[in-house]
Amino acid sequence: KKNPPYKKHKSDVSTCCVTADNNPKKSKVETVDSVQPNITTKMLRHITAIVSGGASGLGAATVKHIVSNGGKVIVADLEHQLDSFEVLRKDIDDGVDSLERIQFCKTDVISENQVTCALDMAVTAYGEQVNAAVNCAGVAIARKTLSMSKDTGATRLHSLDEFEKTMNINVVGTFNVARLAAQRISSRDLMENGTRGIIINTASIAAYDGQVGQVAYSASKGAIVGMTLPLARDLAPYGIRVVTIAPGLFKTPLLAGLPEKVQEELGSSVPCPSRLGQPAEFGMLVGSILTNPMINGETIRLDGALRMPPS
Repeated sequence: KKNPPYKKHKSDVSTCCVTADNNPKKSKVETVDSVQPNITTKMLRHITAIVSGGASGLGAATVKHIVSNGGKVIVADLEHQLDSFEVLRKDIDDGVDSLERIQFCKTDVISENQVTCALDMAVTAYGEQVNAAVNCAGVAIARKTLSMSKDTGATRLHSLDEFEKTMNINVVGTFNVARLAAQRISSRDLMENGTRGIIINTASIAAYDGQVGQVAYSASKGAIVGMTLPLARDLAPYGIRVVTIAPGLFKTPLLAGLPEKVQEELGSSVPCPSRLGQPAEFGMLVGSILTNPMINGETIRLDGALRMPPS
C-alpha cells in the first residue's frame, strides 16, 4: 500500500550540501580497512541511505559496504571531514558507477535544518526518499566525576558542559536523525518483506561495561540502547525497523593513532578473535541487518565476547 507523498520541508539545499565530483583525479590512497569481502553481488542495490558520521571510522566502513554492494548513500558529516570523504570516495571508486552513488552533505546531527537538508539531497541526487538511516556520529570523552589535581591536590569536578555536549551529540543527535529519517521512510512503498525501511543506531559496550572516566559516554550509549525497543515499537505500524549495534574495541582512527604495542595489548583483551575489530566487520553487520527483515528492536553486541574491566 502506497502512503501519501511526503511534503518537503522548506530548506535551501544549496547552502549546506556538496555534490561530489564524479570525475576525480585517480590517486593511490590507503584503504579504509583490510578485510572487506570480495563483492560478487549487488544485494544492497535497493538501499538509499543516510549515514551520519560517514566520512571516517565505522561510518566510512558502513558507507563503503553499502556502496560496494550497489546501494546509494548520503554521507552526513561535519564540514572538516570533507578531506576524509574524498579519501573514502577514491577508495570506493570501482571505475564504473560507484562515485555516482555517494554524496556528501555538511551536517551537524543536532541541527534539524541540516539533517533535513541531507535527507532532501537523497531526493535531489537519487530521485527517492531514503529507506535506511545509519547513525554513526558521536563523541567520546574520558573524565572522572571527581578527580584530584596532580599539581595542587585539589578536587576537580566533571564539567557539566562536557556531560551535556556528550549527551546532545550522542543521544539528541541520534534521535534527531532517526525521527526525521523515519518521516521520510514512512512515505516509501511497502516492500514484499513487509517493511518500508530501517534505522540503525550505534551504541557501545560501554553502555553495559562502563569504565572509570566514562560516565558521560556510558550514559549516552546506554540511552541509545534504551531507546531501541520503544522506537521500534513506535515505528512498527509504519513498517520501519530499528536496530542498535554495540561495538567493542575497533581499529578506528582514535585507536589507530595509539602506539602499536598499546593496540596489541588492547586487542589481546578480546577473548575471540583476540584482536581489535576491523571497521569493515562493523559494515558487514550493517549489511546483514539491512537484508534480514526479522532483526528488529534489538541491540547486537559486536565485541568478540569482550567484557570491559572497571579500568
